[in-house]
Amino acid sequence: VGEAESGQEAVAQAETLQPDVVLMDIQMPGMNGIDATRQIVQTSPHIGVIMVTMFEDDDSVFAAMRAGARGYVLKGADQEEMLRVIQAVARGEALFGSAIALRLTSFFNHSKTIASDAFPDLTGREQELLHLLAQGLSNQEIATRLFITNKTVRNHLSNIFNKMQVTDRVQAIIQARNAGLG
Repeated sequence: VGEAESGQEAVAQAETLQPDVVLMDIQMPGMNGIDATRQIVQTSPHIGVIMVTMFEDDDSVFAAMRAGARGYVLKGADQEEMLRVIQAVARGEALFGSAIALRLTSFFNHSKTIASDAFPDLTGREQELLHLLAQGLSNQEIATRLFITNKTVRNHLSNIFNKMQVTDRVQAIIQARNAGLG
């Protein structure tokens, strides 16, 4: 129903046309696709944004997900895969192309293995929290991401610090990053 050449145009078109699905590239003139996605999702959360891009690095994928993209497909995807993702996102689902799904699975499996090997005393939830801490997230950001309260985050951090035998978050982050987390 519409086409845009820049991130600003994509935001304006989405607001005016209210499509079910937006196909967005990450690299666009002016405002990039990540920022455009964030704005579209904030003003029209019912619009499903799918990133269609050449970038398959972890930073791009996770930035798109944090911005609210519900799909991520590489430009080399075949017509069948593209159609499957568009239809799923139009139904309100989140779906990532096969190459991206493999990257996500690999990333999370690798992180869990590192955390359980390096910090065997930590529970699964504590390992998950330590990983987010090592990424530099604040307590509030961790609480929001994990759908828990700030107090629960503080309690988990206290347990983590005790088990890791560290006195503060800086020392915990250093140990976690040295172990490959974050």
